[in-house]
Amino acid sequence: MGLAVWNQDEAGPYQTKPYPGASWQPSGQPVRQAHEYIRSGTAKMLTLFHPRSGAVRIQGVTSATNAVLHPWLKAQCTAILDALPTPTVADTATPTALWQVWQQGLSQLIILPTALPPLRMLLVWDNLAGHYTPDMVLWLIEHGVMPLYTPLGGSWLNMAESVQRIIVRRALEGQSPETPPQIIDALEATAKSWNREPTPFVWGGKRAARRQRSRERRHALGGSGACTQRPVRQRTGLLKKWLKSCQTTH
Repeated sequence: MGLAVWNQDEAGPYQTKPYPGASWQPSGQPVRQAHEYIRSGTAKMLTLFHPRSGAVRIQGVTSATNAVLHPWLKAQCTAILDALPTPTVADTATPTALWQVWQQGLSQLIILPTALPPLRMLLVWDNLAGHYTPDMVLWLIEHGVMPLYTPLGGSWLNMAESVQRIIVRRALEGQSPETPPQIIDALEATAKSWNREPTPFVWGGKRAARRQRSRERRHALGGSGACTQRPVRQRTGLLKKWLKSCQTTH
């Protein structure tokens, strides 16, 4: 449908403590970390991830309450929408029908506005109570952003969690931050480095796994794109007899 798809998630908390992992230490001189440390606070990470391009938008915070998350998310969505092509005048019944289907899947009914703008963006995020706040959801609807909630126990459907693990591992492994601002700086610097050469993500769910297993059960044949469901039996017995006869003859 030509819609921009973004995944949103909050990660953390990350403590001020030594994190195990590799480090850029000279050979034979492993990094030494104190076995005693003081926990001086935690940091969290607000994330927006665009799987098709691999671009990530990250904000380090010490708290991820609605008062912090919602203004940040509105500002980021506004910037994303401003960069999208101007929507064309389409059939007004189309967005209404799409929103009505979306409304049927909600456990908490949200009354749709009378006038609905063109649908421009899909926002995948977790099924948390704060994500159903009427003020936030109505803001998304009024700006043409449809929130898609992952089911309970289905957070793995949100690809933002995958990129978060990569960012956190690169930022904190082998480090010993002493303050939350140090953690925030490491996370944001790592995200900035990631965006210099982002890696697009491709969905690999159960259907893709079934297709992969099906391809592995086939055996390719040389000369064309043909394949067989089982390997073609090689006449190794005749080859061995021929080689043995050649040896005895000579």
